[in-house]
Amino acid sequence: MLKPTTALAAALLATLPFAAPVVTASDALDNAPEVNMYEIGQTVLKIGLVDGVSPDDAVDAMNSKAVELNMKLVGHQNVGAELEARGIESPRLEIFQFCRPEDAIKMVKFNTIYAAYMPCTISLVEDSDGRFWLEMLNLDMIINAYELPPELQAIAITVNGEMLSIITAGATGNF
Repeated sequence: MLKPTTALAAALLATLPFAAPVVTASDALDNAPEVNMYEIGQTVLKIGLVDGVSPDDAVDAMNSKAVELNMKLVGHQNVGAELEARGIESPRLEIFQFCRPEDAIKMVKFNTIYAAYMPCTISLVEDSDGRFWLEMLNLDMIINAYELPPELQAIAITVNGEMLSIITAGATGNF
């Protein structure tokens, strides 16, 4: 949830070294810029694996669904296995990166900031209780944050839907 925190901005501004005239906290509050903070939980979509779906089943289902949707698996990092290879005990953690290069370049040509969100990532995470989760950015927040030209809006909505299909396939084991 977006939370304007003008008081925080005022407090931060009041600590800055200003030249004369002296700025009081009250003045800073009146002239403070709006500061927005997001609750981290709302920036991520987290879905647990359905009972009976193993992590390996989830991976197979995600990869199969991605191929069906013409989304390319452009990266895979098995962080947990890498740590285990180094002799460090680790829960399972794998990061899968999906992309459709034709769409990616259109978004970046419009605004390079979109490159920071690419490729689309889904993580397979084992929590401290041994339960497995699939997690990805809440792409709705990004889509709704800026106005895009209609063609790019359609691409963003399509990619979001496809990523939701991939993560759902993984969580349910259905593909």
